[in-house]
Amino acid sequence: MTVQNLLIELFVEELPPKALKKLGEAFASVLHEQLKAQGLASEGSVATAYASPRRLAAHVTQVVGKAADKAVQQKLMPVSVGLDASGNATPALLKRLQAAGADASAVPLLRRAMDGKAEALFYDSVAPGTTLEAGLQKALGEAIAKLPIPKVMTYQLESGCELPGWSSVQFVRPAHGLVALHGDAVVPVTALGLTAGRATHGHRFEAARDPIEIGTADGYAATLREQGAVIASFEERRAAIEAQLQAAAARAGEGLSPIEDEALLDEVTALVERPNVLTCAFETEFLEVPQECLILTMKANQKYFPLLDAQARLTNKFLVVSNISPADPSAVIEGNERVVRPRLADAKFFFDQDRKKSLAERVPALAKVVYHNKLGTQGERTERVRAIASAVGQQLGGEVLAKAADQAAMLAKADLLTDMVGEFPELQGIMGGYYARHDGLSEDIAFAIEDHYKPRFAGDELPRGQAGTAVALADKLETLVGMFGIGNLPTGDKDPFALRRHALGIVRMLVEKKLPLDMPAVIARAASAFGSLLPDAEKSNAQLLNFFYERVAGYLRELGYSVQEADAVIAVRPLWGEMPERLDAVRAFAKLPEAPALAAANKRIGNILKKAGETDQVNAAVNEQLLQEPAEKALHAAMQAVVPRADAQFEAGDYTGSLQTLAALREPVDAFFDGVMVNAEQADLRLNRQGLLKTLHQAMNRVADLSRLAA
Repeated sequence: MTVQNLLIELFVEELPPKALKKLGEAFASVLHEQLKAQGLASEGSVATAYASPRRLAAHVTQVVGKAADKAVQQKLMPVSVGLDASGNATPALLKRLQAAGADASAVPLLRRAMDGKAEALFYDSVAPGTTLEAGLQKALGEAIAKLPIPKVMTYQLESGCELPGWSSVQFVRPAHGLVALHGDAVVPVTALGLTAGRATHGHRFEAARDPIEIGTADGYAATLREQGAVIASFEERRAAIEAQLQAAAARAGEGLSPIEDEALLDEVTALVERPNVLTCAFETEFLEVPQECLILTMKANQKYFPLLDAQARLTNKFLVVSNISPADPSAVIEGNERVVRPRLADAKFFFDQDRKKSLAERVPALAKVVYHNKLGTQGERTERVRAIASAVGQQLGGEVLAKAADQAAMLAKADLLTDMVGEFPELQGIMGGYYARHDGLSEDIAFAIEDHYKPRFAGDELPRGQAGTAVALADKLETLVGMFGIGNLPTGDKDPFALRRHALGIVRMLVEKKLPLDMPAVIARAASAFGSLLPDAEKSNAQLLNFFYERVAGYLRELGYSVQEADAVIAVRPLWGEMPERLDAVRAFAKLPEAPALAAANKRIGNILKKAGETDQVNAAVNEQLLQEPAEKALHAAMQAVVPRADAQFEAGDYTGSLQTLAALREPVDAFFDGVMVNAEQADLRLNRQGLLKTLHQAMNRVADLSRLAA
């Protein structure tokens, strides 16, 4: 059995750059799994993915020429059905044997064995292992079929292919070559109308020869590099670009560094086969434009890497990743500088024109921009956000903050009507901040306008300042309350209005900034801003609150708290800004030796009170005259000493101290349950004991529901 390494390459026209990395990984992964499933690749086999703008390839180690034969045990039917009274095969058995690839001669060889309560007939045979040609054909078909292709192309096969004429093929891009090598031998598989060989193509302009013959599977990458001027490995090309960017930045000036953008780096890696980083520059007059505009146009439109100084300020230099390496790169540099200049000139023109009209002058025009057919225009939405922001500001900082939040909310969406944001929607909010400063508004208002979309994504920074926080909360709340109110709820993986992201942003602001906001009240206030637009606001508000708590639970788990810890705190519905301190208190309490017993006792008390009926009817005022058993007297005395101290610590915000103080009740609580019958037949005794337990239950569950910690 020959064991060699395998190489498969599909040579195609330029692949979509944003999808290339996933395409390469998926091609190699599916191919490898299919080979292993057929016994052609060992469990220790390793697959290496290759992906360049014009090729998808995979190198797989430890591949055999033919899979090992397999013993097959096939149950046919019960003996009573397969054999007649004389022991001869019935027609049913003969038919089953024929389906299994055998005939009547196999009847004497059939094995009898118990199958449950009945004896059955089994046919034992040996299935020959699949050949590499057949197995690779199947694996290649699966790998192509399962590629995460963003958009399929339909194209006609070239004349002379296996399927000539007007036959068409569907693939991500037209394929022109197929290489399949097992060691140094060609495996004659077919795909996309192509028959495998060993010839491929290198760099369009810099290959030493064309076509290139791949001698062996193991020599693929080296041959492409040496003869084809192509770095076939995506990761290797990416690392080479990264190293060249850093080196070029160092040569361009002290303290300079290329902008960090992983997505841009991946995209550029997918655009070149042999990267060559060059340094370019533009006129310094363009630096008068906000750097976010210049950076965005260079990155999005030209795939350039802007250079920043040590203070992260944009310079007039940028880096280009070229796909060619001429002896004199001046023409390439001049060409890129010439191409970027009109882009920067457009940005400067937009910026200059936009500043001729203030943000306040643009606000009335928002009434002409539709926000949602059921929720009105952007102008109407702005008024709702203003009302919510003012209410939030009033609660967080009084009248001064309410006025600042109202002003920022009024102007926050005005930059949507500017030329710059029209050209670059990603700059909404950011440009509003620049234009606010130009209009002479305070830095707080400018920050609030700029930050009101934050956090835009997971891990994004939170708004600066109280006004920005109030407007950001109001903006997200208006979206959530409105969409829930008209029934636009996220379902499964579909969330077209990014409601999960908005909810998590609110959770982060409240928790990380420790804001003392009562969410049910805030949601109700936000809903009131919609007037009669929401059909059943009470119902949708309840749905939204539950939606929020789902996000809260997930967020706390991401912070490292256990499910039990998060559930214990969430169960008592505290202000979200208090949650971190409460969680830390619960975690500290859980480490105490008394914690398991008290958590279990707390759970037991809750069950007793539930069974008592309407627990709110239980009189929590304990009559000392009705305390009879020593254990209940001892518990009452301990509570008299401990609970007031724990309550005082709770009121002072010392949640950890409060729970640790309550830990002293473990022994009297254990003794109470060991020596006292709570549900006594005498009604006054029973109610008194239930009242004692209710008082204890309330004291123990002020910080968190400790029963959630019980095993």
